[in-house]
Amino acid sequence: MFPGFHLQTLRRKPRSAQQKLAEKMALLKQKSFKQIGEVFEKFIPRTLLKPEQAGAMSRRRLFSKENTFWAFFSQVLNADGGCKEVIRKLQSYASIKGVKVPSSSTASYCTARKKLDEQMLSEILEHTAGQFEKLPETGLLNNRRVIVVDGTGVSMPDTPPNQEAWPQISSQKPGCGFPTARICACFSLESGALLSYAIGNKKSHELPLFRKQWETFEQGDIFLGDKGFCSYFDIANLGKQGVDSVVTLARRTPVSAASSLKKLGPEDLLITWKRPVYNANLSYSREAWAKRPKELILRQIKVTVPYPGFRTREFYIVTTLLDAARYPAEELAELYFKRWDVELFFRDIKTTMGMDILRCQTPEMIRKEILMHFIAYNCVRRLMYEAAEEADLEVRVVSFKGSLQALRNWEPHLNQAKISKAERFKLISDLYDAITNTPIRQRPGRSEPRCRKRRPKNYQLLTLPRHEMKEIPHRNRYRAETP
Repeated sequence: MFPGFHLQTLRRKPRSAQQKLAEKMALLKQKSFKQIGEVFEKFIPRTLLKPEQAGAMSRRRLFSKENTFWAFFSQVLNADGGCKEVIRKLQSYASIKGVKVPSSSTASYCTARKKLDEQMLSEILEHTAGQFEKLPETGLLNNRRVIVVDGTGVSMPDTPPNQEAWPQISSQKPGCGFPTARICACFSLESGALLSYAIGNKKSHELPLFRKQWETFEQGDIFLGDKGFCSYFDIANLGKQGVDSVVTLARRTPVSAASSLKKLGPEDLLITWKRPVYNANLSYSREAWAKRPKELILRQIKVTVPYPGFRTREFYIVTTLLDAARYPAEELAELYFKRWDVELFFRDIKTTMGMDILRCQTPEMIRKEILMHFIAYNCVRRLMYEAAEEADLEVRVVSFKGSLQALRNWEPHLNQAKISKAERFKLISDLYDAITNTPIRQRPGRSEPRCRKRRPKNYQLLTLPRHEMKEIPHRNRYRAETP
């Protein structure tokens, strides 16, 4: 009957409309971006997401350090992947909570992303990679960890800062191409986790980028690479670290049985490699070259591909695993057959997660965007591994794309206002079941040609800067010509 009437004996002051709004805003700031964190926060060290003592990211605001990280994390997992998607999610959450809907501008969010420390993101990536070191042994190659290495390329917006850091190829005219960066990464073959990476430009070969990641390897690891990594210098250096190598023979003629040291089996030879002559164009110094041994004792295995449809019918493997009894030739051939998994790892990151074409306008943000994609990828991989362990499946048969699709659809339900711990546990358990209930059908030897069936649209190519280009009408009848 008397709104706002207060009895002093209740010892509680009435809350004003301003206080009620402040409480709602505090709840919004605390929980607006953490739906995805309900699943992954156990993989991310909370200490790194605490507010700074002073300076950037020290104040508790809507786009705090923690909220900005999870917003960025959610953005790279979204099917759309745009900044506007994050703002729409915030607006919908504000509408549900009954508070004022924030502005549709992405300026505040983009400014907050710039304040995220790149070193902090690197430490988080290192932490997510370290989570896979505690996994149980699998028995693969006497329980030795296999690290597979490969390189790939990504493109980004055509802005002057990006062009300066990662220039486009020289055959393209200015304004007609895109900056391209080359990435070399090390993955765990068993779990698919990304352990380390290095970024270069179009002039960077994979080997110099790989050499920046030698610290990733530990004594007892096995390095697996294609013919691009067949290097005397690298095999010798990794051997000095106690790391064995399995690579495809390249740039050298296969050693014949007559010239070998010993015949270990059919098409299995013990051979000697002489140290090559130093060349001034090499990426390492003469002093580093002189420290390598004058010869290496290696094992050469000829592999004949029994499956139809492969581009290569036979090739040679060179390895430092000299014990034919502990490491049979058939097992090493099967190991190299699994090397193709690294192509699938990159496909998961670039195609499924959308890192093939980056969005940020500056090199600083490009590096952060790449880091965030790798962090999210490792978290999804860890989730797949836990789900596969509960379902008693190999993680290799769990679909990355199916896991990501399930995660996107479970995310809105994991942070409901009225949900108990038991209900949340059931949701995550059902998420695990959804991830593993449709294992990938294994079809060894299936032909996978690198061809596209769908034809692209019949648009003419942009062969001049945009302001100079003239579109030719009836392009299905005439070829595009430069004025």
